[in-house]
Amino acid sequence: MIAIYLAPLYLLLNAYFLFRILKWLETCHVHFKKKWIKAVLIMIYAFFAFSILIAFLLPQGTMRRVMKLISNYWLGVLMYLALTVIIADLIRLILIYLLKADQEKFWTPKVFRLVGCICLILILSTSFYGVYNARNIRTTSYHVTIHKKAGNHKKLKIVLLADLHLGYNIGCSQMKQMVTKVNKQNPDLIVIAGDIFDNEYDALDDPKQLIKIFRQLKSKYGVYAVYGNHDIDEKILAGFTFGSGREKKVSDPRMDEFVKKAGMKLLRDESVCIDQSFYLYGRPDAERVGRGINRRKTPKELVQGIDLKKPVIVLDHEPRQQEALNKAGVDLDLCGHTHDGQMFPGNLTIHLFWKNPYGYRKVGNTHQIVTSGVGLFGPNMRVGTKAEIAVVNVDFK
Repeated sequence: MIAIYLAPLYLLLNAYFLFRILKWLETCHVHFKKKWIKAVLIMIYAFFAFSILIAFLLPQGTMRRVMKLISNYWLGVLMYLALTVIIADLIRLILIYLLKADQEKFWTPKVFRLVGCICLILILSTSFYGVYNARNIRTTSYHVTIHKKAGNHKKLKIVLLADLHLGYNIGCSQMKQMVTKVNKQNPDLIVIAGDIFDNEYDALDDPKQLIKIFRQLKSKYGVYAVYGNHDIDEKILAGFTFGSGREKKVSDPRMDEFVKKAGMKLLRDESVCIDQSFYLYGRPDAERVGRGINRRKTPKELVQGIDLKKPVIVLDHEPRQQEALNKAGVDLDLCGHTHDGQMFPGNLTIHLFWKNPYGYRKVGNTHQIVTSGVGLFGPNMRVGTKAEIAVVNVDFK
């Protein structure tokens, strides 16, 4: 419902940006002053501005997929359009009203054209880079030491994946790249820390092919996964939940079947002792616990019945409760969810909301690693962050 309340602000901002664009174009060439050309430009801008709503209203099918992609690209471009225009306006106000610069010099058509060209170059270059960067999956390595014995294991190589967000943005091509990079590591264990899906199972480009791709993942002890807050059947409009919020949000049964067929072992607030040497505990999401679970166990409850002399690894979508996990005796906490902010300046503001928004953090004897994830949510871009697989090299002593 938040999307509806923000709609007037969205419309006002777009009207302002459209007004500024038309004024800039008028200074570039006299043809842009013609009414019919202005009308065409207004219709083109309106198409992109309303693409979010059009995609939301269309039924499942090719047109919905196309409009979803357009709207997701548009969200990223709009963000940097807004950021660039606001910064340009602030600089102009500071120069005129604080530094008392000559106003006439800043209102000439020549200056207006130049500033507009600089803004356009910044917006387009940042957007194109963001699209390219989002599709280039990197590998990030970590080394941690757990001071416990794990049977005959001296070392363990874990590949941590998260936030795949399979749907309109992410499909078969990205998953093929991911699987190739994962298998190249020759891991002992592969774990997926939630948000396998992007709220709509019908958004998958080719479920059967995706299942075949996932089944190509190779590791000694298999692939384990937990669900995140987006692994549910839920309508999303411009990144916001659309609905009353009264109904319980659960995973689509087809999601559960997909995970099973893809060779993933879904852990629902439960542990598994691997090779009788170490424990892997999979927690349901803190916000959306999912099908069949009314309340997820506390850190103290989840270690009940576990031999704490053996290493305990927890797989949790959101990087919460590290202090409580440390008190409970957990050794390694593997998470995702944050995307590291995904797009600048989100990679800076994300630090205001999470103690560990990305990377490594240690509290007591508990190591925590948060990956920025493989996929995307909303804008089809990454700026200032990276899509990655995280390789966690664990030494037991």
